[in-house]
Amino acid sequence: MFASLQELVKESEKTDKSLASMVIETEMVTSGKAEVDIRLQMQKRLEIMKESAQKALDKPVRSISGISGGSAHKLWHWLDKNEAITGSVMSRALARALSVNEVNAGMGCIVATPTAGSAGILPATLITLQESHHFSDDEIVDALFVASGIGMVIVNRANVSGAMGGCQAETGSAAAMAAGASVALLGGSPRQSMQAVGITLKNMLGLVCDPVAGLVEVPCVKRNAAGVAQAFVAIDLALAGIESIIPPDEVIDAMAHIGKVMDKNLKETGLGGLAATPTGKKLAENIWNERG
Repeated sequence: MFASLQELVKESEKTDKSLASMVIETEMVTSGKAEVDIRLQMQKRLEIMKESAQKALDKPVRSISGISGGSAHKLWHWLDKNEAITGSVMSRALARALSVNEVNAGMGCIVATPTAGSAGILPATLITLQESHHFSDDEIVDALFVASGIGMVIVNRANVSGAMGGCQAETGSAAAMAAGASVALLGGSPRQSMQAVGITLKNMLGLVCDPVAGLVEVPCVKRNAAGVAQAFVAIDLALAGIESIIPPDEVIDAMAHIGKVMDKNLKETGLGGLAATPTGKKLAENIWNERG
């Protein structure tokens, strides 16, 4: 198990192995599975990611509560007739991120990467890059292993739970995983990949987890789109050779510290932030009254 991003970079440079191959080798040791089986399992996860990233684009998906849904379909079809300020690649990724989380809120099948509430960011980013740059599924699978290695370090040094660390730990970690994996996919060095992680997390430190009615819908769905945007910012900066002044591992440690001192009302309890606004309270009251 890797304890730091710096360790990943040093080992990759020392052995001249890709980040993906190092993570796969680690998984082979810990799971006892053959590489072919490990890759096949990741390929199956990629297929689920693709399905959930497309489902709410084709047809509006409403949540069980009724307070979210339809945004992915609306944005996707708006893009058919309008030029997005964010550009065609990012805007399409935003729509796919919304799709995955709307599918999740509608009780559909998604891949928690690293959590259900942040599941749209990584697939939306990678699938859109595959579309725009014509990467193969094998290359995307490699990127998913890079993301896994980054997630492993974050879990070892901090956590990815909104209840423990706020939304910085959920969408922040997902965006960092997406940024680091994308830099590797686009030909960046291991060091650049990890710089993308640090830059992303720096920009998302302190983000609270304040789900309305305690449901993974408001503001979670749209925060996945925001996480994609942060990932793309970090991708460009890292590939340009721009680095985080604070080392990426220290950024992860800072996130862990912030999570520990963050008020409990801002960590998935549904008692603070947007959940505590008049509209948030009213929505919660309506939802739970309808359920008995």
